[in-house]
Amino acid sequence: MTQTITPSNLKATLSPKTIVRDRVEESTNPVAEFIQETLALTKRLFIQLQRRPSTLIAGVIQPMMWLLLFGALFYNAPQGLFGEEMSYGKFLAPGVIVFTAFSGALNAGLPVMFDREFGFLNRLLVAPLASRFSIVAASTIYIISLAFLQSLAIVGAAALLGAGLPNAAGLGAIAAIVFLIVLGVTALSLGLAFALPGHIELIAVIFVTNLPLLFASTALAPLSFMAEWLQVIASLNPLTYAIEPIRYIYLNNDWAISSVVMEAPWGSINFGGVLSILLAFDALVLLLIQPLLRRRFS
Repeated sequence: MTQTITPSNLKATLSPKTIVRDRVEESTNPVAEFIQETLALTKRLFIQLQRRPSTLIAGVIQPMMWLLLFGALFYNAPQGLFGEEMSYGKFLAPGVIVFTAFSGALNAGLPVMFDREFGFLNRLLVAPLASRFSIVAASTIYIISLAFLQSLAIVGAAALLGAGLPNAAGLGAIAAIVFLIVLGVTALSLGLAFALPGHIELIAVIFVTNLPLLFASTALAPLSFMAEWLQVIASLNPLTYAIEPIRYIYLNNDWAISSVVMEAPWGSINFGGVLSILLAFDALVLLLIQPLLRRRFS
């Protein structure tokens, strides 16, 4: 018996949406497929890094230069200017850790933007993926991994320059704080990569926001050194809520969740409070980009 296939039936059969739907319906474990797709896409990003490691090398060398040059710039600052028995290098190290992670996360959308412009993203969007959110998950894992590598190098360099080394619990807390700030900023950058028309606009946004957010935080100076209006802005800056607990860890080995790590214009904030603020920041960004990603992936 023969079966006649009309052009309309053939078109419906070969439609990418039909293939994706059939693939999902036949899947016995969509979570396993999502993990597999995410790992494969993450591996692709690391292969690109292996072929062109200049990004990672520059991302490690630049913050070390910050530590060395800024530490030397304020080497003869009056004793006690930044606190009792604290050099400027020790004061600066937490700010360099956070700002380096922030800068890498802010650039997270560039690879996705270039994939858009060169057509690779369109190929992924029509591929029979269990979930297109694996594209975003892979980029997030990649950026967080780079942030951890850079932070580890900065912590080691800061220790060699005399900033000291936190204990194991302190290093774990630093890793958690870096993870929280990188997660939110990476999600924001990826959202911009899907919302903006091209890489020129994305680079412009990065240039406009990068240094102002650095200077409007406590990375280079404490709140007490700033004008009152800048203190308010710095107290609203997510970077400040990542820098201050790390700085407290560097200064106090006996830190606790209830330890007051920051004196904002509206009151004292403890360690648990800054973590809650960073979690709220991540939740807000992830909530804001959800409609954009769904519209792009539909």
